[in-house]
Amino acid sequence: MRGSVAIIGTRGYPSYYGGFETLVRRLAPYLSDAGWDVTVYGRGGEENIDDPERDPTVESVVTWGLESKSLSTLSFGLSATLDTVRRRHDVALVMNVANGFWLPLLKARGIPSCVNVDGIEWERAKWGRGAKAAFRMGASLTAKYADHLIYDAQGIADRWQESFGKSGTVISYGGEDPGALGVPDGLISRGYILMVARFVPENTITEFLDAATSLARDHDVVIVGSSGYGGELDERVAALDAGSERIHWYGHVSNDALLFALWQHAGAYFHGHSVGGTNPALVQAMACGAPIVARDTVFNREVLGSCAVFVEPTVVSIIRGISLLMSDSEMQSKLSSAARSRAAESYTWDSVCAGYLGLLESSSVKSRS
Repeated sequence: MRGSVAIIGTRGYPSYYGGFETLVRRLAPYLSDAGWDVTVYGRGGEENIDDPERDPTVESVVTWGLESKSLSTLSFGLSATLDTVRRRHDVALVMNVANGFWLPLLKARGIPSCVNVDGIEWERAKWGRGAKAAFRMGASLTAKYADHLIYDAQGIADRWQESFGKSGTVISYGGEDPGALGVPDGLISRGYILMVARFVPENTITEFLDAATSLARDHDVVIVGSSGYGGELDERVAALDAGSERIHWYGHVSNDALLFALWQHAGAYFHGHSVGGTNPALVQAMACGAPIVARDTVFNREVLGSCAVFVEPTVVSIIRGISLLMSDSEMQSKLSSAARSRAAESYTWDSVCAGYLGLLESSSVKSRS
């Protein structure tokens, strides 16, 4: 056994909630196969579904916490950290700078921490002033107490160097080519527009929904996602779905085969994320060969290169970019092939997991020396 690693800050294993959870579903079994004793801390609940691909050698531990938009990460992070300290794990892989508040507990116990900082959380529009301040403080504490920082994009690394003077390791996310999949029921291959996103302002949701009404005059529009907590945007999408035969809301999709098929056969996949680094959904869309229309940001440019149509976050620009791609089958084919090739060259799970393995091994060895 190489040592024990605690993974803190996700919804658990196995979970299909978001990018961190996708990473853990890949990484935890990889580390176990490499000889590590792996414990993943989670929240329990409906996200931790019965998964036939679940690795029984990965220990899943549910701790206590307050399930709310503003307190869940902090409270579950604290309980997971306390259990990690109690068990004296050899190293902790911590997700999200909100858990920076608890890093001093790990430091006091002599447990090295590798922290994936995620995006620039304190700039996300979904958070109120208090939450933004908490994330900014968590980031400052992470910069001070973390033994190693992990960035999922060079753009994030540059921001942390500028803001905190801290370097680290860039490890992106991976994607998998699922092979040829059937067209989802009721849809025509390359004949529909797709958006997959959590319903938060920084994902350009409102602008896309404004554009969807116009785009649906000529094409089917498929929307995957939700806010996770209900609210105005969920209600609006539900109304669009009910009021138009060409707008289809799938809600949150935890079935990878369906989601991958939606990406694979889309005529245009709109990616409106603006403040993260390397987005896991974007990388997987590329691996599936989706023709992509993306919001023009430094992060999306870094991941996509020339493999997409880039648009501004306005209704007019979104309609123009998507309509251009939907009317040009040759462009769809070209972007699909280019995206798939770029994903295979630069964004594979083997390279991602190997990067984490090397970092954890280095941190564990240093802690024992």
